[in-house]
Amino acid sequence: MTTQLEAAGWETRAFDRATQNMKEAAWDVDVIVNGANPRYPLWKTEVLPFTHQVIEAAKQTGATVLLPGNNYCFGPDMPPVIGPNTRQRATNELGLIRIEMERLYKTSGVRTILLRAGDFVDTSASGNWFDLIMVKKLAKGKLVYPGKTDVPHAWAYLPDMARAAVQLLEMREKLNTYEDISFPGYTWTGNQMGKALTSLTNHEVRIKSFDWWMMKLSKPVWPMAKHLLEMRYLWDVPHWMERTRFDELLPHFQATPESEALEKAISHLPALQPSNIRRPNPQIRAA
Repeated sequence: MTTQLEAAGWETRAFDRATQNMKEAAWDVDVIVNGANPRYPLWKTEVLPFTHQVIEAAKQTGATVLLPGNNYCFGPDMPPVIGPNTRQRATNELGLIRIEMERLYKTSGVRTILLRAGDFVDTSASGNWFDLIMVKKLAKGKLVYPGKTDVPHAWAYLPDMARAAVQLLEMREKLNTYEDISFPGYTWTGNQMGKALTSLTNHEVRIKSFDWWMMKLSKPVWPMAKHLLEMRYLWDVPHWMERTRFDELLPHFQATPESEALEKAISHLPALQPSNIRRPNPQIRAA
């Protein structure tokens, strides 16, 4: 996000939650990007207090808040198409925290742009499912997939999402006080991803199911396991992002071609340097 903002001519500054005061740090800013994402076990004690700090700082300065959103709010009964009017029916801990977080922004009167997306693919290892789990064994021809391989799943290429966020910030005065915008991204099944990776790496990529039983065994001693298990349903419930509002606001936005994004998302892997990756076809197609 910082790279995209600075490329567009913005002056940016980092905020250290451990050492800085939000009101002081945000005194003269135009935008606050709330990208804070503590580890899941800390959400209960940290997310909502920090939300209040951001809202108070934004009220003080008149700043717009940019809030990256996810699909945790909707629960396992969510419909396949996720948009601003989708009912938020989550009952699990992380989902309820996100619901309350979004409610606080929506009712605060602070100009807020919530840009909601699916799981991330990025150009470097950024600690997401794709990097940490799914492509970790790609050099051995394995894609470790956490759910049903024939179910559509929402994905977002992080550089594209950041680029869209900058464009929305630059038109913030024309937007509603609270905007809930779904970032279209990509919709891939595990089978589609496996075929695309086979094409990119020049060798067959086999799909291996993620060992969820290990999470269940580690739950008593590893707090993170509880929260990974409570969000497991996202890998088995078909869902993708509704794009109407996004297209209304950014009708000329050009997304990175799907296979190009996937190529860049694996190019940092040590055993898959760019010289060993085959240039793909422009799009990923259904299995």
